[in-house]
Amino acid sequence: MKTGDPELMRVINRFHILDVIRRYGPISRVEIAQRGELSSTTVSAITGALVEDGIIQPVPVGGIHEPARGRPRVMLELNAAAARVVGLRIGPHQIAVAVTDFRGDVLAHLDVPIRVRRQSVATVADLAEDVVRRAVVDAGLTLKEIDSVCATMPGIVEYGMGRVRVSPIFAERDVCFGEALVSRLAVPVVVESEANALALSEHWFGGSRDLGDLAVLSLEQAIGLGILHGGQLFRGAHGLSHDIGRMVVGTRPDGSLLRLIDVACEQAVLDGLGADPSIRDAAHAGLGLRHAVERLARADAGVLDLVEQAGRAVGIALANVVALFSPPRVLLAGSLLHLGAPFTAAVARSFAETVAEPLGEVTEILVDPPRDARRLGQGAAAIALCELYGSPWSTTGPARPA
Repeated sequence: MKTGDPELMRVINRFHILDVIRRYGPISRVEIAQRGELSSTTVSAITGALVEDGIIQPVPVGGIHEPARGRPRVMLELNAAAARVVGLRIGPHQIAVAVTDFRGDVLAHLDVPIRVRRQSVATVADLAEDVVRRAVVDAGLTLKEIDSVCATMPGIVEYGMGRVRVSPIFAERDVCFGEALVSRLAVPVVVESEANALALSEHWFGGSRDLGDLAVLSLEQAIGLGILHGGQLFRGAHGLSHDIGRMVVGTRPDGSLLRLIDVACEQAVLDGLGADPSIRDAAHAGLGLRHAVERLARADAGVLDLVEQAGRAVGIALANVVALFSPPRVLLAGSLLHLGAPFTAAVARSFAETVAEPLGEVTEILVDPPRDARRLGQGAAAIALCELYGSPWSTTGPARPA
């Protein structure tokens, strides 16, 4: 029988123990062993080292005694002061940041409405640096007290390398954004896709804490897919995130292929209303969807057609995601949800028409309301915290890339 690498197994068990303590703490060592399906010897050895390192801390519980010894039972919880991280979400019309402690509790958050679209890496990095520094000061900290920064954005991101392959944020492709931020902040930086951050945030802080498998579809200027399997993010080769905007969802009247990004992103809806000068001006200022929603409320036929087309395309994409992964839950998120009930109703109809039976009966489709700065930044912070926990699953390849 081939055995695993002992050091890798220790890292995996350490991550599982920290994750159990995060989710259920304060918790006893006995319950950690039960929930983590680990031996009491393994739990004792790893938790002892974690306490010694100051990563977790014991909490004596008065009145609760261990049966064999008659002494107070010691519960374990994360030490909030063990680390502090910054979560940075860069969107086309907004930069949101949150500073959190090791438990994920937000110490300070900031929302800067600013147009960040098709910019140079230097421009975006300068803006991100200013916002991060301000939030850290608001939290009563210094950059030297920050253990890690995670920047998230729509598009395809190569996790680990800090490289953004393509994103509506940048004018260029293959941008080494992590390197640009490190040079400005002198703090370790990880870069991740917005969809992956949303998926992990929903598992850590949202309504899917008890679900190890989950899919998130992020409907922004790009259309990202975040997949959580066994409580871990699933990434492609080299740690690449998933962008399904190029998924084919139909054909045009002339026979050419119709792709999801052509009809079901924020820009596609605004382009369909481009003849309206007020829409053009509002779109440039990042307020285009607000005008579209106002026209939708007046039952404007042009907007209704665009919303129906976008919803139908998203429903087809959802059916394909369910066919591939069969997750128990899929979460719809992103700015396109500002279109409200007409859009989500079109998605539901299209999904019901195209999903293969019986898959439609095993997957729950939920709509996540557009998030505020605090939640967006906390989602990015979850990625940074997961990195500090020591998760060994960063790609589909080797556990720890060289």
